[in-house]
Amino acid sequence: MVLETVIDGASITIPIAEPFKPDLKGIIAQIDQLAASKGTDIVSLDINGLILQMIRGIAGCESGCPADAKSLISRGYSGFNLNYIEGGILTARAATGDGRPIHLKMFPDF
Repeated sequence: MVLETVIDGASITIPIAEPFKPDLKGIIAQIDQLAASKGTDIVSLDINGLILQMIRGIAGCESGCPADAKSLISRGYSGFNLNYIEGGILTARAATGDGRPIHLKMFPDF
């Protein structure tokens, strides 16, 4: 699984080797670093919870993909604009506390 994060035009790609035991501290630290490089922060956003939900939406769909991913889209998550893209890709868009755009895209590892 791969998480691509773009903040105000700068991007980072983070591999998630073990989706059922993700290193959330490490992932969040990398996103924090990216935000800091753009002079912003992600404190006002629940990125941690979002990433867990996105992982479950992709990796947790043993009962028939993309049912779980589409369920996440219909429920929504904490102010993020969520979308499902064919092939099991999930995207989330929001703005940081100072209004800078943040876009997360999670890809399955097929």
